[in-house]
Amino acid sequence: MNRRRMGRVTAISAAAALAMGALAGCSAGSDDSGDGEVTLSFWHNSTTGDGKAYWAATAADFEAEHPGVKIEIQAIQNEDMDGKLQTALNSGDAPDIFMARGGGKLAAVVEAGQAQDLSSALSDDTKAVLGEGSLSAFTVDDKLYGVPSSVLPGGIYYSKDLFEEAGITETPTTFDELGDAVDKLKAAGIDPIALGAKDAWPAAHWFYFFALRECGQDVITGLTDDPSFSDECWLRAGEDLADFAGIEPFNQGFLTTTAQQGAGSSAGLVANHKAAMELMGAWDPGVIASLTPDEKPLPDLGWFPFPAVDGGDGAAGALMGGVDGFSCYVDAPKECGEFLEFASQKEYQEGYANAFVTLPANKDAQGVVTDPALQEVLAAVNEAPYVSVWLDTLLGQNVGNALNVGVVDLLAGKGSPQGIVDAVDDAIKKG
Repeated sequence: MNRRRMGRVTAISAAAALAMGALAGCSAGSDDSGDGEVTLSFWHNSTTGDGKAYWAATAADFEAEHPGVKIEIQAIQNEDMDGKLQTALNSGDAPDIFMARGGGKLAAVVEAGQAQDLSSALSDDTKAVLGEGSLSAFTVDDKLYGVPSSVLPGGIYYSKDLFEEAGITETPTTFDELGDAVDKLKAAGIDPIALGAKDAWPAAHWFYFFALRECGQDVITGLTDDPSFSDECWLRAGEDLADFAGIEPFNQGFLTTTAQQGAGSSAGLVANHKAAMELMGAWDPGVIASLTPDEKPLPDLGWFPFPAVDGGDGAAGALMGGVDGFSCYVDAPKECGEFLEFASQKEYQEGYANAFVTLPANKDAQGVVTDPALQEVLAAVNEAPYVSVWLDTLLGQNVGNALNVGVVDLLAGKGSPQGIVDAVDDAIKKG
């Protein structure tokens, strides 16, 4: 993590989010032969299905409009992406186009001189439809180092059919109500909440949202200038999580459950009606759709915001989430920025939204969102007083990893709320 740069990474503004480079030469992963032929290497995380096909088709369309340009795609499993990308960046053999999620992680890449300034790569019209909010997630020192493809606020996805089977008539708005729902689902023989804690970050989402409810906006956004868990709200968030875990709301074996890999993953449990709820970002409907028996969207999938916490300082309706996008390696050919501009247009953003069953960053493309759960997310974002980026993204990789591990330790009975705070503060001191 680079705390100096983090101070200039802007948290997402909900209103802006939804009112939602050229450097010549060759990167290690590209080939500019000098005769007009250019090859771009491109890493994304869509290894199967419509998402993988979308990127193949989009790249082919770009190649057709740009004779002499070839895009070589490598699809990498999401959970492997961060490690492989960091290794590639450190070795100087990074792909020309790579996934980025803003925050402290991107700031560290920029600080290392590994990302290309894309401030001039996008037209003013494209910047306008992407919106200041989503662009701000990729802005470091007032320069743009990435292009957003989707906005991904988190919340609780649930099966309306399983809620009805358990006799739950309203979605929970408080933790007392969520506790009642957990009890009713258990009584009906249904695992209440699916959790892929083996991957750590899904478990950490629970702490993030408790913190969002316990901590005021100034404390959350203050992390960008002064990363510290000294405010007592962080400890309260851990205590809330410990109390909630005490009612045993998660699926059997949640500590060894993955998030997205197969029918036995947390998304797979929801997709196959083996569990009723999952706390996740707005990519979840697409992941769940890929894991249903017919590989189609789950028809009874609904969504509701993370419930309120009694006495918390966080604003009601505040959301936390991420912005997925792509950056260019520092030495990538100028065609990298041109491809990101191309893929940001309405036609391709509509295709992106349909392929991934998610919310596109281009506000002009959001009209194609028909999934009922995602429409509920859109409505919530429109009303949200603010939206913060995920804490591990905000804090950067090293501190974020320490936080995520601390949360899993707590859920495994090997840690404590104070242990989470101490682990984060120790990681911050190490830098």
